[in-house]
Amino acid sequence: MLKAVILIGGPEKGTRFRPLSLDTPKPLFPVAGKPIIQHHVESCVRIKELKEILILGFYPATQMQQFVSNMQNLYDVNIRYLQEFTALGTAGGMYHFRDQIRSGNPGAFFVLNGDVCADFPLQELYDFHRSKNEKALVSIMGTEATRQQAVHYGCLVLGKDEEVTHYVEKPRSYLSTLINCGVYVCSMDIFAKMGAVFHSKQQDYSMLNNGNGKDSGHIQWEQEILTPLAGTGKLYALPVNNWWSQIKTAGSAIYANRHYLALYKNAHPERLASAGLKTENDNANLVCNIVPDVHIHPTASVHPTATLGPNVSIGPGVVIGPGVRVRESIILENAVIKDHSLVLHSIVGRGSQIGMWARVEGTPSDPDPNKPFAKMENPPLFNTDGRLNPSITILGYAVSVPSEMIVLNSIVLPHKELSRSFKNEIIL
Repeated sequence: MLKAVILIGGPEKGTRFRPLSLDTPKPLFPVAGKPIIQHHVESCVRIKELKEILILGFYPATQMQQFVSNMQNLYDVNIRYLQEFTALGTAGGMYHFRDQIRSGNPGAFFVLNGDVCADFPLQELYDFHRSKNEKALVSIMGTEATRQQAVHYGCLVLGKDEEVTHYVEKPRSYLSTLINCGVYVCSMDIFAKMGAVFHSKQQDYSMLNNGNGKDSGHIQWEQEILTPLAGTGKLYALPVNNWWSQIKTAGSAIYANRHYLALYKNAHPERLASAGLKTENDNANLVCNIVPDVHIHPTASVHPTATLGPNVSIGPGVVIGPGVRVRESIILENAVIKDHSLVLHSIVGRGSQIGMWARVEGTPSDPDPNKPFAKMENPPLFNTDGRLNPSITILGYAVSVPSEMIVLNSIVLPHKELSRSFKNEIIL
């Protein structure tokens, strides 16, 4: 029997994801029509020995309740949300809820960070972990990054038999191009290591009052567990070539949207709209003109003359008028896009309205296609001279864009009614 733990943090995290995380917890933000962590759940459910998924974080339970009961109804596996009483770090929460993870005596458990998205090869990772017999306490899924970008991640140095001999989280200088994907298989004995770290903190009275405001049960998985494990013969890594990315900024959600839509082609073709041009008399199965890949929620209303795609997700209750063009964008529930408007490289928030002949456009922040293994850049919001870096355009919750206006490379906070066009601005 196996279990999975999905770590989602809490509301004080995900600040770079604002304003999208202001009205929806970041783990529940829809990418390719499904909440980010539903993609994790779907990957876990494919493993037949997996019997329970525990979601750990310190979002209020009320915010996660609906999602958990939806998942419970959809999948034949027990799913629970365990709320931490305070931010306990990446390993503190697992140690705090160790009894729930251990109950039923699982052979091992998966750990998945909630802010990564990937074509998760969980079965392959589990088989790799098993192949190390009893030696491996933790097996990490690793992937290649470019030399410049690797320092922004946990870097792994491998010895023989894929053993991790050295691990440093965000090193100051170049260490290796193999990085930690935030996806693990752990043996149950890992709790002894966590316990040792926890008890050493309890012994040290000065740590209890260390003034940084963190609970003494706060344990960092990467720095306090993985780094000391490296080189002891108990930490292994499986390098994979599957697609993988982090979701730190709104721009990375558009990038993830494209890849999850591409994965649907094989795994869930029924989630994609049929491709083709809509003409007066034929193609009865087409909603509108579709350039694949496009996901349209069944409750959305799309005019037959609209053109969507590539890489577009349309949420529930969305209304799209005649002649509208949308590409490389996510349109969230109950948004209205009126006649002949254009939406490119943007995220349109829930309940937002875009008037007729308007243009909402952003700049894609995709990885450099000419560099093998390049990952998403997550540049700061502002550059050194205080200007907004070009990025995708985001309309927050219930934003209104009047007809014939242009919103370019801008971020609009919730409940704004724009009165003019904007370029490279944050509209507070």
